[in-house]
Amino acid sequence: MVPRREHEVIGNIDRDPVALLKQSSEGRVPKLIPLRYGRMIASPFTFFRGSAIIQAHDLAGTRHSGVIHQICGDCHLSNFGGFATPERALLFDVNDFDETSPGPWEWDVKRLVASFVVAARHFRHGSVAADEMVRHVVSSYRDRMAEYAEMGILDTWYDRITFERLLDNASDPDVQKRIRRAMDRAAERTHEALLPKLGIREGEGDRWRILDAPPAIFHVRGEQTLFDPDDDWLGVDDPAAIVNKCFGDYTATLAPDRRQLLSHFKLHDMAFKVVGVGSVGTRCLIQLMIDTHGKPLFLQVKEASKSVVARYFKSPSVAHEGRRVVDGQRLMQAASDLFLGWSKGPFGRHFYIRQLRDMKFSADLELMDTNLLNFYARVCGWVLARAHAKAGGLAAEISGYLGTSDRIADALVIYANAYADQVERDYEIFVDACRSGRLEARTDTDMAADFRV
Repeated sequence: MVPRREHEVIGNIDRDPVALLKQSSEGRVPKLIPLRYGRMIASPFTFFRGSAIIQAHDLAGTRHSGVIHQICGDCHLSNFGGFATPERALLFDVNDFDETSPGPWEWDVKRLVASFVVAARHFRHGSVAADEMVRHVVSSYRDRMAEYAEMGILDTWYDRITFERLLDNASDPDVQKRIRRAMDRAAERTHEALLPKLGIREGEGDRWRILDAPPAIFHVRGEQTLFDPDDDWLGVDDPAAIVNKCFGDYTATLAPDRRQLLSHFKLHDMAFKVVGVGSVGTRCLIQLMIDTHGKPLFLQVKEASKSVVARYFKSPSVAHEGRRVVDGQRLMQAASDLFLGWSKGPFGRHFYIRQLRDMKFSADLELMDTNLLNFYARVCGWVLARAHAKAGGLAAEISGYLGTSDRIADALVIYANAYADQVERDYEIFVDACRSGRLEARTDTDMAADFRV
């Protein structure tokens, strides 16, 4: 078991970050890869968000604690957020599991603390504030893990971090005000509110169509598609039959009551929707479904490929990458999406499916002052401790390793700052590669201009 002070080491940085990014872009829609890089080039922080493969590579060159269980794999501070449970309670939790896989618990903690330093530098909060945020993450994770170590496993599984609990833990009136505002915003983020923004009723009938807004949203077989003519998806003779087959396979992964619920909805349209930073170029679709009362349901279909954690940390082989994401999410979250399931595409690609928007939102980091970011850091540490305690059932082992002193926090402050320095160096290499033509980067605005008349 590695001594806690050795967590200062940032790992194996003898690599080419551009080559790793190219590796992670393989298999994506070719015309969208420049958009991925265009979103990443905005700042070292967006670069960090889109380059999970690089840190996974680097962490593989470090010694680990020996405590292994399901981890998030891409645990940066923007991958936490609020969402509604099937019972309509509003929770705060980890909300991105594309890279989930068995791994050392500290890989999640290290990505999280590094993200706070990278973000603090980007938002110009200063080095002292950045160090304080890291300490808040680590001390919260340590103290909450000690609490979970004393709880029965059933109590750990039942534990939920609701917004009401966040209010109880916020003594600052301004922080309480922000939490209440977030709750109000979440309540407005419904399928019905999204329908007039993304869809239009065709003619005088009841049929709805998703609006094209390339490069972010477009129909795969439409006039504004970004798919190459020789793409295998465009060679399918009967796409409707394929969609029906994939949807049937997906519903088979749901509980019977949820299959019954979905049976009340009819598919009206499907389109490609570019999401996030790291996922740009992977095959991500949205399905617009309408029930018998004309009420909408948007489902998101996301491609799942091999986890960056699994690329660099030996774990059992996975038969279906979509199921890997679903199983990891169900294991780590306090409650998961009502319609979370998986399916396989016509050419062997793996997908998972969930609701596109159901009271889901992420924090506006650029609007947070240092006081609010410190509170957010404590909450993220708490959330991650709960997720790890539930996923592994090893809270006592992790808590024993962490101890009660600040030794692990001291080590991770050094790690986070050193790794943020490395991110900035990698970012400069990435920018130079884009300028030299080794990589092509295009912004959303640049690509949208291609479709203007």
